[in-house]
Order: sequence, then structure tokens, then C-alpha cells
Amino acid sequence: MAATRRSRPLLWLRRWSRQPAGTPLSRAFADLIPRVSQENDILDFLGKRPHRKHPGVLHLSQVQLPQALVTAAQQLVQESSIPNIEKQVQTLTNYLWSRKLPTEPEELRKKAIQLENKLQDTGSLQSEKQLRGAVLNALRKTIYHWQKLSYDERLSLVYMAARLDGGFAAVSRAFHEIRARVPDFKPQTLMDFGSGTGSVTWAAYDTWGQSLHEYLCVDSSTSMLALAERLLKGGLDSGKPHIPGVFFRQFLPVSPKIQFDVVVSAFSLSELPSTADRTEVIQTLWRKTGQFLVLVENGTKTGHHILMDARDLVLRGPEKSPIDHRPGHVFAPCPHELPCPKLAASPPQACSFSQAYSTIPFGWNHSHKEEKFSLVILSRDLQGEDHRWARLTQPVLKRTRHVHCHLCCPDGHLQHVVVTARQHGRHLYRCARASTWGDCLPLTTSPEFPPSPVQDPSDD
Repeated sequence: MAATRRSRPLLWLRRWSRQPAGTPLSRAFADLIPRVSQENDILDFLGKRPHRKHPGVLHLSQVQLPQALVTAAQQLVQESSIPNIEKQVQTLTNYLWSRKLPTEPEELRKKAIQLENKLQDTGSLQSEKQLRGAVLNALRKTIYHWQKLSYDERLSLVYMAARLDGGFAAVSRAFHEIRARVPDFKPQTLMDFGSGTGSVTWAAYDTWGQSLHEYLCVDSSTSMLALAERLLKGGLDSGKPHIPGVFFRQFLPVSPKIQFDVVVSAFSLSELPSTADRTEVIQTLWRKTGQFLVLVENGTKTGHHILMDARDLVLRGPEKSPIDHRPGHVFAPCPHELPCPKLAASPPQACSFSQAYSTIPFGWNHSHKEEKFSLVILSRDLQGEDHRWARLTQPVLKRTRHVHCHLCCPDGHLQHVVVTARQHGRHLYRCARASTWGDCLPLTTSPEFPPSPVQDPSDD
């Protein structure tokens, strides 16, 4: 059997070698890879737009932070007396990126029982006290030690220097998709859970500043809330805030009847200590969602796993004390409401995206960076058919007369598709060449071809 598996690449090579002379390699790939059918190979989906601005283009070229925010952040860092702040910023950034979920109590209990039985079988430990000590020592070595971060004044300022610009870029990308696909949506109220330094408020004002008149920032840390308020006031303790209508609270509104047009949780669900806590928060946030619930986390396996649990909870879980009976739907990035194919892969993969942004010009910063993040946007209303277009889940590889596209398709499968003008039409081919990671393409999988993942050629 192993020999048969090893021979398959050779059979593919022989098949390519039997292609008529002059047949492009892209046509060989198009024959091997499950084909996709075009939504419309006419100009219906383009309208009068050029190919580089087709409706599936949803990325932002480069996010620029508002100058008022940049100036306030620089002033706060200059006034601080934190020693070696550059080193502390790097340490916190690495810690947040590598952070994993805490071990659940039930899982911890099972591991302890397994270790206890294993040690008892060896018979090397005489007393119960020795056995308990050996079990605890083994657990410390094998279990991830999760700690809740306590954001005092110093750590809040370090977090601002480390994450303010990247968080603003990720949330701006999420808001841009809503505005691009639903241009008539004009939210009036917004709630930000785990608001931190207030980057969500600044991004929302940058996107819908003309219509928004109420921003509710909820964070358990009083130091974070005070820092966010100072940023709004240009780095000062008093004065007129740059954005009107911003309110700060330590706790979520008690009344279940209060809803907000947009509810956001950015990089906050990963700060909760257990699955039960995340479940309760997600259910609360969904009850308070009038139109869109935007969830953003780090672009890691952990971040993606948290978001998929939240997505499944809203779509399939029983809603606790529902006031708004409208069902939830996935708005982005998934083109379906089936189980995530990236989680089903072996090994599981992170579904993440990237957004370029200009950094705050601190002395240790490069001028430009990329923010890698995962997101899910849930909606109370079912949107138009364009949200069922396939989503590009990796950077597009552009080659001579063909384009490699990795897609999450409406049928719930991942596909590696080689788009050519001959196979898919000139318009779709040009749209694919103009697209990038995170954009959508008007392609659907053809039912007569079963899904079959194919590895990208690294040197074609």
C-alpha cells in the first residue's frame, strides 16, 4: 500500500508528460484539480467596475491610524517613566501571541487521576502525601500554566504601545467588509466588550462616524478605561474628547432589552478563564446584538478555535432568555454555515487573514507591519447571495497564464483551484489575478467533481 501511495506523484508526472507538445502546465493542473463552475462569466457581477475593483475585493491596501490617536499615544509614552519599555512591549507581544487556552477543570481532573494510577502502579511512593506531591509536580510540568492578566496603569500603557495600531487595523478590516457589502447600513449605537485602549471606538468612528452617536466601552480594568479616555482627549486628563458620545463602564448593561446595532469583542474572549465563561459572555453579547456581532482574535489556532466555538454557539446553541427571536447567520468570512473545514483538517489549521498598517512611530517600531488575525461576523439578517462566494484563505499565487487560489467554498470544503482564462473565462481569470488573501470570488464547486486537495507546486 505504501508503495502505491508513493507511486501516485509519478503517475501524475507521466500524465503531464503525455500532454501534447506545447500544452501549458496550467492546463495540466486545471485537469487534475477539482473544477469550479463560474457564477457568471459575463459582466453581470462586474457591472461597470474594472476587474481590479470587482465586488469580491474586500481588502484594505494599508490602514492609517488617525493622526489625533497617533499624537496622543506618542505623548503618553513620552510622559511615562516605564524603564525599558521597548523590551516590555516585545515581551508582552510575544506572550499574547503564544497564549493558549486554560485547561478545563474536568480535563485537569482526568489527567490527575491518570497520573495517580500510573504512579500507584509503580509502587515507588509510600504515603498519600508523597503521591499527591508527585502528581502535582507532574501536572506543573505537563499542563499549560494560564494566568489572568491584571492590567494596572503600567501594563495598560505597555499594552497600548504594543497593540493599539495592530488592533485598530484588524477591526478596521472587519468594519470595512460590512460597509462594502452593506453600504446602506448606518449604525447609531455600538458596544465594545473588553474595550481596552479604545481602538474599536476609533475604528468605528473612522468607518461610520457620520451616523454613530453612542459608543459603550466595557472593560473590567479601570486603568484601561482611564487610558482610553485620555487617548480620546489627546493624551490629557481633561478636555474635549475627539469622539463625542463615548461612555465607559466596568460591567455589561443589566437590562436584556438594551441592544446595539454593532457589538464587538476584539482580542477579549481569549482573556476569559474557561469555556463556561466564554459561553456566558457570547450568549450575552448575542442578546445585545441588534444587527452585527463582530468577533476578532489572534490569527492562531487558539484564536480560530475560540471564534468557531462562538460561531457554532450562536448558530446552533439554544439562546438563553431570547428577546430578539431573529436567528443568527454567518456574514463573514465563511461562505457557508457548515462545520469549519480547517478545524476538520489533520492537523487542524488556523483560518486567519492579514492586514497591512502604518505603525505608531515609536523609536522601536518599523514603519509598516502586517496584523495577522482571525475573525467571524454574525448577523441577525440573512444577507445577499454575494456572501456565498468562495473566500480566498491564503495568498494568491500568480503565475504565467494561471493563478493558484486556495478557497473555502459554499459547499463547506476547501479547494485548491487553478484559475485559467480557458477553463473559467477571461473575466473571472482577471478578477482572480486582481484578488488577494481574504477577498471573495464568484466561484462555486461543481457537484460532479468530489473535493480533492492538491499540494501547491513550490517551484512552478
